[in-house]
Amino acid sequence: MKYFFVAKDPGGKPQKGTIEASSREAVLDILASQNFFPVSIEEESTGKSFLNRKITFFGGVSHKEVVMFSRQLAIMIDANVSPSEALDTLAAQTRNAIFKEKIYKIAEDVRGGTLLSKAFGKYPELFSNFYINMIKSGEVSGDLPRILERIAEHLESEYAIRSKTIGAMIYPAIVLIVFVLIFAVIMIFVIPGLVDILQGSGHELPVATRIIISISNIINKFWYLFILGLAGIVAFFVLYPKTDEGKEIMDNLILKIPVINSFVKNLLLARFAENLSALISAGIQITEALDVVASLVGNNLYKRAILETKDRVIKGEAISSVLTNYPYIISPLFVQMVSVGEKTGKLDSSLMNIVRFYKQESETFINSLSSIIEPILMVGLAVMVGFLVAAVILPIYQISTTLQE
Repeated sequence: MKYFFVAKDPGGKPQKGTIEASSREAVLDILASQNFFPVSIEEESTGKSFLNRKITFFGGVSHKEVVMFSRQLAIMIDANVSPSEALDTLAAQTRNAIFKEKIYKIAEDVRGGTLLSKAFGKYPELFSNFYINMIKSGEVSGDLPRILERIAEHLESEYAIRSKTIGAMIYPAIVLIVFVLIFAVIMIFVIPGLVDILQGSGHELPVATRIIISISNIINKFWYLFILGLAGIVAFFVLYPKTDEGKEIMDNLILKIPVINSFVKNLLLARFAENLSALISAGIQITEALDVVASLVGNNLYKRAILETKDRVIKGEAISSVLTNYPYIISPLFVQMVSVGEKTGKLDSSLMNIVRFYKQESETFINSLSSIIEPILMVGLAVMVGFLVAAVILPIYQISTTLQE
């Protein structure tokens, strides 16, 4: 919501304006971060209609917003702008009220002497362990601009592959949803109106027509069960994977689905390699880097493998020798490239070669998937439309022909 404020700046001059924030206390924090002394704070006119109010039930910060923020912060820090000033500037131009408020609070903490990594660490829902550890390494090494640049590149790379994957699935999802809606409308509204005509014609109805009528009767009689069933399926696939048992089963299942499993493995191996490479190049110890990567990889099988690798590396074993024990999820190419990196002392660059390879494989798969799904959908829709025509249109045509004779 928006608040109208009257305040005095550090020089005593009156200042007026509006601030978007989640509460009056948040406005006070924002004004304090700008060294303004508040005189009055009032919520802007509440006479707006319900439709004109900003809906915030699903409010949050998107991955894209974090990516853009990271890139802009990297540019400003590299231009020798102080972190607090850079954060203030970015907060001022951020439209998302939730994100704006948190950036201002980070800036306030930094001005108060808090390390940038600790200030960011207060918001784990926005900034991952990788993000915090990278900033921490930049603070220790004194090379924060380069580290921020690396973070921005990493997030942009992840965002790009995620966007391509989602984009490839949007078209078939829309087609399927539209078809299901059309099918439901036909079953609920069209077929019941034709039943009397078709059954009263005296002709023996085709098998396809009898099937369609039976389906329509079941849907109209037990429609509430279909709605409950659909809601249950959606809830299951949304909520169950968030449980420990559900995530374990889903992580195993997705690696066993033909065709998709190779794509998922490529994505997970690329994420493993890219995060580990970035952390190592930032000067973070290999065991600590493996611990961070395990929390970021996103699959329990890979997480356990990486944690086991960390434990055995502590005992003196090489990463590549441990990874050979997981041929089901770690490819021989990955192990070989890690081994080369360990022998040459250039593990970070060797890992980036792996990243480039697997990302190229993933992009090729996405492009191929898009070109394969479209004709499959078209053939499937043609078959279903043909079935509906045979079940509905042909009997009507036969009846009209008989009447004309």
